[in-house]
This record gives sequence, C-alpha cells and structure tokens, in this order.
Amino acid sequence: MISVGIDVSKGKSTVCILKPYGEIVCSPFEMQHVEKGLDGLDSILQKLDGEIRIVMEATGMFNLFNYLWRFIIIIQFSL
Repeated sequence: MISVGIDVSKGKSTVCILKPYGEIVCSPFEMQHVEKGLDGLDSILQKLDGEIRIVMEATGMFNLFNYLWRFIIIIQFSL
C-alpha cells in the first residue's frame, strides 16, 4: 500500500508519498489550494500503482478533502 501524507495549511498543503518501510516515492512538496495545484496532485496520484491511502489531519479546511472525494473518488475514509 502507498501512503500519501498531507499536512494541510491555509492556502497550501505539504504532500509526501511513501511505500511500506519508508521507501520514498515522492519527496515532500508544497501544493497550492488552487485548481493547478490540485490537478497536479491528481496527476501524481493517477500514476501510482496499487492501493493508496491518503492521510490528512482533521482541520477546518475541507476543500482539499472535498476535491479528493469528488474528483479522485475516495472509496473509504475514517475520521
């Protein structure tokens, strides 16, 4: 399983993608909360093979979650 960790901040998020045992798939990078930034994340996620788990903190910023839900299709989530 591939883990995508997202640290949500105001206006941007920091994203890191890891395989099991800490193997780095994508070094941490910043993504702006605008269409171009979200589309870039979508493009990266679409290229990954296997099960993907997206982990992000529970904050008042749910625009990123809503985008992932609507466009990338989150199958299962827990709070």
